Amino acid sequence: MTTRRQFIHTSLAVGGTLLTGCSRPVAGAIDAAAREASRPKLKLLILGGTGFIGPHLVRHAVERGHTVTIFTRGRRTPDLPASVERLVGDRNGQLGALEGRRWDAVVDDSATDPAWVRMSTELLRDSGQYLFTSSTGVYWPYLTRGIDETVAPRTAATDPKNGSEAYGVAKAQSEQQVQRVFGDRAIIMRPSYIVGPGDTTDRFPYWPVRLARGGEVLAPGKRDDAVQFIDVRDLAAFMVRTLEHRRSGVYNVAGPRSRMTMREFLEGARDALNADVRFTWVDDYEFLRQHRILSAVPWVLQEGNELGHLSIRNDRAIAAGLTFTPLATTVRDTLAWWATVPEARRTAPRFAITPEQEATALAAWRARGR
Repeated sequence: MTTRRQFIHTSLAVGGTLLTGCSRPVAGAIDAAAREASRPKLKLLILGGTGFIGPHLVRHAVERGHTVTIFTRGRRTPDLPASVERLVGDRNGQLGALEGRRWDAVVDDSATDPAWVRMSTELLRDSGQYLFTSSTGVYWPYLTRGIDETVAPRTAATDPKNGSEAYGVAKAQSEQQVQRVFGDRAIIMRPSYIVGPGDTTDRFPYWPVRLARGGEVLAPGKRDDAVQFIDVRDLAAFMVRTLEHRRSGVYNVAGPRSRMTMREFLEGARDALNADVRFTWVDDYEFLRQHRILSAVPWVLQEGNELGHLSIRNDRAIAAGLTFTPLATTVRDTLAWWATVPEARRTAPRFAITPEQEATALAAWRARGR
């Protein structure tokens, strides 16, 4: 049903274009206004909402006209719209604030423990949809390239000491729990490396910070090694869009739109920052292993169990409306945001490659006559 406000909004849009005397803009304005008026306004519950994805998701949902409630432990206080309802509890069994309530959709951003997901899905099973933020980590080991959503994740661990396997299995078991309770109302998002402003890790920020420093830069891996990442703002927008269209199923949320090589990534990031750098390519995987350089997000050493890690197919998500922020924008915005993080973090970051490690590796590489 169109509300009075939506009717007035549509009328103004149409009237404004009629004054131009151009029928094509009139038709476009009518279509746009009609789409806006027909878009559902949802009551959303976000389990989390104060970490990395959460603030972007909350702000985007509110901007789209949705009513948002977040459920957190109350330990973080990010700058969120005043309209957001804040419930306090703990995923580890303290869910009292959620009892007796239902929402049009639940977005689970914070679960890595299947037991948490079991409790929340059972309690909220009468809500409309349940969107679980999983990971392409469910596909570990990545033994082939071109993995898509038809590949069944591993749901039982074989090596309790393998962190990659344990993480992927926990996420896969959580997915199963959501699908068991919500059926065709379940949405599973499997993002690749999530990057952009607000990053709670120091993985991707390494590159904007390192390139901005300038000088000789160790470029790990082969020039045509694949890279994959998704800007957190694109992930948040895709989540909201998927709920608005009441879609369901599983989506690999990996970017960029088409294959990007490590060379294209580094050169694109350099150009975005107008950085004065020169790259020294270290393409010997065994040499990199010896110097403990196994990853530098969005790159990882691609062989064995990691062979197809950064070659995940994203066709289904693109068909459902996933869009991609330009690399230059992501890099510049990440660097600008990094300047705002606490000084203690900036002066002692947990980067994959430290300055000392880079200098040692470059010296050893030159000594080999490369």
